[in-house]
Amino acid sequence: MHNEQYISPFSARYASAEMSRLFSPWFKAVLFRKLWIALAIAQKNAGLCVTSSQIAQMQAHLETIDFDRIRMYEKRFRHDVMAHIHAFGEQCPEAKSIIHWGATSSYVTDNSDLIQLKTALELLLQKMVHVLQKIEHLAKEHAKDPCLSYTHFQPAQPTTIGKRFCLWLQDFLYDAKDWSRLIQEMPFLGLKGATGTQSSFLLLLNGNQEKVLQMEQEIASFFRFSKCLRIAGQTYTRKVDMQVLHSIASFAASAHKFGTDLRLLAHEGEMGEPFGKEQVGSSAMPYKRNPIYSERICGLARFAISLSQNPVYTGATQWLERSLDDSSNRRLSIPEAFLCADTILGTMLYILSDLQIDKKRAFEKVHEYLPTLCMENILMESVKRGADRQLIHEELRSIAFESKNSFESLISAIEKKRIFCLTKSDIEHLCDVKHLIGRAPSQVLDFLHTELEPFLRQHPVENISISSVEI
Repeated sequence: MHNEQYISPFSARYASAEMSRLFSPWFKAVLFRKLWIALAIAQKNAGLCVTSSQIAQMQAHLETIDFDRIRMYEKRFRHDVMAHIHAFGEQCPEAKSIIHWGATSSYVTDNSDLIQLKTALELLLQKMVHVLQKIEHLAKEHAKDPCLSYTHFQPAQPTTIGKRFCLWLQDFLYDAKDWSRLIQEMPFLGLKGATGTQSSFLLLLNGNQEKVLQMEQEIASFFRFSKCLRIAGQTYTRKVDMQVLHSIASFAASAHKFGTDLRLLAHEGEMGEPFGKEQVGSSAMPYKRNPIYSERICGLARFAISLSQNPVYTGATQWLERSLDDSSNRRLSIPEAFLCADTILGTMLYILSDLQIDKKRAFEKVHEYLPTLCMENILMESVKRGADRQLIHEELRSIAFESKNSFESLISAIEKKRIFCLTKSDIEHLCDVKHLIGRAPSQVLDFLHTELEPFLRQHPVENISISSVEI
């Protein structure tokens, strides 16, 4: 039988099982039931007529979800939350009368969204820390290994391979810190009622505001939230969605640069992706070794960046205390953004697990341009010894054209002209690569010690499997 239904590439090909699970219908349905159970427990603790037997019955059916019944009820009522309430009530006849007591739909939909956002950010951060650790290891290993730097993708001064890794690290560290902050500051909607005034719960608790707030905080704490929004309409402010998806877009921009740089360096032969023993680079050209994973990162990064526009439009078009035109958009844009970021991180972990670095080729590129690269050092040293800066500059410009990138020709031409005040030994010393890379090795170690390592110590994580990456 042919499969004639569209299947998202994220669920079928790219994203990890753990991230896909967080945005699955099953996970959402379980969250709804957990929220109803937490509400019942809080109501019982506040003195309302909810029994331990009712709560136990709800807990017994937390994960026994009949999606066929839910679909049947939704077709009948045209309301997704009411469909879940009725399906849960069928399984829990004793608790049916108190399920969703005093709540509005956003109690389960928006609070579950916030739980998903926080949990998904934690998963992204966990994977990001592994990315940071892998790049840190490479930066340390290659802190002193020279390579040619590029501005405008034209040869510039020498740097080190480790310093280039730190350029990527710095961007990803910004993103990791942003995710860490968002996780810590993520608010819970709590118990706000139909329009955010909490009037239904105030009525249930005979006007006792302290008990309302206590009940709300009890539920928030159950789901690991330290604070609830003090102000809300029916829903939580969509500013939260904006901040989260903008942080994902920021990460995607960092990842795009990482992927683009790898593609350029693959062209230069200085770095390369893992390449399987039987991997095929081209159906027409058997010799090809295309950087397909870096290209995948760039393509997916552009998609993630584009999704960040959705919450801006959604936030801008919210009507007063609530409208429903945000629901369909958020069902698409938020899960896809997280699945996309998850896929990018998984692909990065795969690349970094066996990144090919050709130090010899990198050094050859430096040596190829050595006559040009050392001219600034020669200029500065000649002036230090009393030469005229402008005259030296003009002489070097002429020599650059005449030497035709030959190191020997350069030394010979400069040695012959007394205006430079330099011996052959002086020139060779100034053209030593270790005098051309500046503070790059020290910058690498300083950045890792003062910026990266304190963050990594604050965020220890368990090992992450990269087996989910489609290769």
